[in-house]
Amino acid sequence: MELKFLDSKPSSLSEKAALVARTKSSPFSSFEHPVGVKFSQEFSSCRGISKKASYLSSNGTYMPKRANSSVDKEKTAAENYFYQISGTNGASSSLFSRNVGVLDACDDEYGGVVVDPDRLPANPDDFAPMLQFSLSHWKMKGKKGIWLKLPLERSELVPVAVKEGFEYHHAEPGYVMLTYWIPEGPCLLPTNATHQVGVGGFVINDKNEVLVVQEKFYDPSFADLWKIPTGFILESEEIYTGAVREVKEETGVDTEFVEVIAFRHAHNLAFDKSDLFFVCMLKPLSAQLKVDDLEIQAAKWMPLVEFVAQPLIQEDGLFMKIVDICMARLGKHYCGLLPRQVVSKFDGRSSCLYHNVIDAGNVTCNGN
Repeated sequence: MELKFLDSKPSSLSEKAALVARTKSSPFSSFEHPVGVKFSQEFSSCRGISKKASYLSSNGTYMPKRANSSVDKEKTAAENYFYQISGTNGASSSLFSRNVGVLDACDDEYGGVVVDPDRLPANPDDFAPMLQFSLSHWKMKGKKGIWLKLPLERSELVPVAVKEGFEYHHAEPGYVMLTYWIPEGPCLLPTNATHQVGVGGFVINDKNEVLVVQEKFYDPSFADLWKIPTGFILESEEIYTGAVREVKEETGVDTEFVEVIAFRHAHNLAFDKSDLFFVCMLKPLSAQLKVDDLEIQAAKWMPLVEFVAQPLIQEDGLFMKIVDICMARLGKHYCGLLPRQVVSKFDGRSSCLYHNVIDAGNVTCNGN
């Protein structure tokens, strides 16, 4: 069975038949539909040639930003389309019509379009023709990047979008984000997140004991290592609150953030992502241990000299430097970074700026 896609508005059967006869001259005659209709694919897909990121969300991830006054209400673009079904084995042909419109979407600030994931067509069979018609409409309107967020419960629409030239951008537990770049030339849409962010809590008490843990899951070569509590920052979580949370979760010890002592930037780690790891000095507010049985095998307060004397610490130049910096901070010969809430005029949002205290009279911070 072959299904042909026709743009038409005739009312009589003879007019419809005449239109079918003119199919080869129709601008839609070279399109391809999932069930046999042919469409021309003149739109270049996003190949990720350029990694330019043009906007940053409040939680630090690059996402398409919607313009305040640009909800796309152009449903006047909807038209009736007639489909001709040519039967196989000599079966007769018949016509039926379908009303096709532009997908509900809004414009972003950069000439792109963000499809509304909550207003996708309920019938999956309507999605393909609407997506094709929308792409044609957005191209004529001079749009650039198209953002299509498909919720988990609408996963049946993913292969349809991919067939039309959409590419994966990123995925979360509840959705997958796909993109489409319309203009010729390099794609200028921002890429997916390139980094993961970790924190480590260096907690030392008045007895010069360091709070350390042994993890349940580790490389065999690190079997005897006692290390500081570490973990990953959660979405929309500050570095300093993440460090306090991780220490509490792994050891049960309450702490107070002091400073960011240092941070490490490494590349090509898990899933080829880069990694930012912030070492935070924390002040203990409690001493009793309550180990997290899911991740941690053991936790204890360990004398600083014993902690530093571990062979795996001594052989690691990076961690020895971190220990040296922490010791300098304890001796007030080094000043770390403190978070200060500042508001940017560009977006009116408050965020943390980590920096040294600027105070000429501060004799407790002499640098390194």
